[in-house]
Amino acid sequence: MVASLSSDELVLRIEDLDPQRSKQCFVDQLLRDLEYLGFEWIGKVLRQSERSEAYRHAYQELDRQGLLYPCFCTRADLHSADAPHFGEELVYANTCRKLTDSERQRAWESSFAPGARRPSWRLEVTDQPFVFDDLFQGHQCWRLTESSGDFIVRRSDGVFAYQLAVVVDDAAQGVGQVVRGIDLLSSVPRQRYLQDLLGLPNPQVGHVPLLVDGEGRRLSKRNGDASLSHLIDDRHVGASRIFGHLAWLCGIVPEPCSLGLDELRRYASLDVLKGKQRIVWTPLVFD
Repeated sequence: MVASLSSDELVLRIEDLDPQRSKQCFVDQLLRDLEYLGFEWIGKVLRQSERSEAYRHAYQELDRQGLLYPCFCTRADLHSADAPHFGEELVYANTCRKLTDSERQRAWESSFAPGARRPSWRLEVTDQPFVFDDLFQGHQCWRLTESSGDFIVRRSDGVFAYQLAVVVDDAAQGVGQVVRGIDLLSSVPRQRYLQDLLGLPNPQVGHVPLLVDGEGRRLSKRNGDASLSHLIDDRHVGASRIFGHLAWLCGIVPEPCSLGLDELRRYASLDVLKGKQRIVWTPLVFD
């Protein structure tokens, strides 16, 4: 992930918390793609897989505040038919927070039986509103009780959750502005809550629209959509043509063209993205 340190500087973070899904070949491809497009970053590349001690310190601070509790719910429990949802996201019903002391003790003992699933750990949330202005999506007001419920900060396998790790890393890297896809807009209130509890700064945020196909489905490699590496390796498309095509789709330029990164930075106005949630992808036309 590339996060903005200022309007002219970027830092690079490899979010490889999950040991089962994170592979070095993916990292190598990411670095190659960014370099091909002409992006440069400052400082050392931070890898979350090497940051467990920093996350543990933050986790212990939340525990010191008495806000953590074990959750024994299975995936099937969480996705039961009557589970509340916020849009496409599951809202946890705070089931395990409501357990009596005796119920919690029995569940705890059972979770350490041979072959049993260990508990995850959730953070108690409040009903306070989180108000912020998004660079592209405008004024926002969220309540965690409605959008997520108590959320996980440490998984049952011991891996620290993304929401906790990312706020610790943003502060460590001095990130003042984060720009990412609108699918992560709902993460902001959880991250603001953690930042406030841990005494960390709140970066400015901007959530850009997603590229979708003609049916409104988000583009994804798992669905067989063409990746950046396909354009580079198989079609030999230059970086300037990729930038020009994307700028046209976004409405920054009136027609597809070749546009260098320096030109894009100098002349493009991102105001055209304000209020947009989706942009329909039109494939490049190859000569």
